[in-house]
Amino acid sequence: MEFTYTLSEIDAIAEKILPYLQSKVVIFKGGMGFGKTTLIKALVRALGSTDNVSSPTFSLVNPYEGTNDKIYHFDFYRIKNEEEAFDIGFEEYLYSGDWCFIEWAERVEKYLPETYTIVELIQIDKNHRKLKISELANWYYD
Repeated sequence: MEFTYTLSEIDAIAEKILPYLQSKVVIFKGGMGFGKTTLIKALVRALGSTDNVSSPTFSLVNPYEGTNDKIYHFDFYRIKNEEEAFDIGFEEYLYSGDWCFIEWAERVEKYLPETYTIVELIQIDKNHRKLKISELANWYYD
């Protein structure tokens, strides 16, 4: 599934893609500054949270209260090794049944569940993005 949008349409695109997220574990891929955190903020709002959403770059995880579920936003850009994720109880979050939005997931790949949804952001220009949604089976389970 693919969508193209402008940054001014971020809240509408978040509402639109929620039904396509087949797993509650969602991996966000894209380069630095492509809008991963901005999209996650919009998704957290779309899930009914009124919490102030910010990047968990230094804390690794930020929790939010949605209408029906908790939402966990992870950013593993700054970790030095996978064990740092293990130390914060990453696996427990993944299997909690709550939403887990993960940036820089390639740094914790061995802890990812068997299946998850990938949201890939591609920068078209300063204001336009293409978004691709796909489901993936983790190769560690093959």
